[in-house]
Amino acid sequence: MDPVSLIGYAASFCSVISFIPQAMKVARTKDTAAISIRMYLLTVTGFTLWTIFGLMKGEIPIILANSICFCLSTFILAAKLRGRRK
Repeated sequence: MDPVSLIGYAASFCSVISFIPQAMKVARTKDTAAISIRMYLLTVTGFTLWTIFGLMKGEIPIILANSICFCLSTFILAAKLRGRRK
């Protein structure tokens, strides 16, 4: 694997790992009081656009990282929105 791809996969790994603790905490505690809806709406939108960009460019590290982060951030946003309705 070439150095550019290694950097891409390392960046993907870091991006995904950064969302896991927050998603686990929300799943475990259901506490979303400190989470900003606007920030997560923007985050989900960004991950959607990055995934589309990765698909258009055929860049696997971009597709993998952003589609997984999209799922994790959507889970957190959905939990926040559910908690807000209660």
